[in-house]
Amino acid sequence: MNADVDLQYACAVTDLPTRSQFVDWVNAVLHHPDIQNRLKISRKNALTIRIVDETEGKTLNETWRHKAYATNVLSFPFETPKGLKLPLLGDIIICAPVVAHEASEQEKPLLAHWAHLVIHGTLHLIGYDHIDEAEANEMEALEIQILQQLGYSDPYNTIDKP
Repeated sequence: MNADVDLQYACAVTDLPTRSQFVDWVNAVLHHPDIQNRLKISRKNALTIRIVDETEGKTLNETWRHKAYATNVLSFPFETPKGLKLPLLGDIIICAPVVAHEASEQEKPLLAHWAHLVIHGTLHLIGYDHIDEAEANEMEALEIQILQQLGYSDPYNTIDKP
């Protein structure tokens, strides 16, 4: 079961991951055993990843979260109408300038930060959240596990920087 990832580039940033990397990161989430049990979908899943600039990122964050700044990632799970079975997961919006700024500020490799945010956004699409501490711990543990399987460091460990 591989994801059908629709990539939309809505900004002029050139230092972006490849299409193949985006797809690999999404598939790493969907192929994880805990996720397979949770999804219980054997068909191909589809989602959109839209790469935006700070203007669009701020507008979307203001509209949907009532926060007047561009954030790194927003996730919009698809709400399947009752009675239909569609393999649509939803949309992930990633603000490229924010990702680059955060990676630099946190002294993280840019590609690793992209991977983390795609994985984080994909987990949100399938129902994971970090509103309370137990949910946050479960989601972070999955993120760390998936990232490490892909060869990336723990993004929450500020001591162990590559």
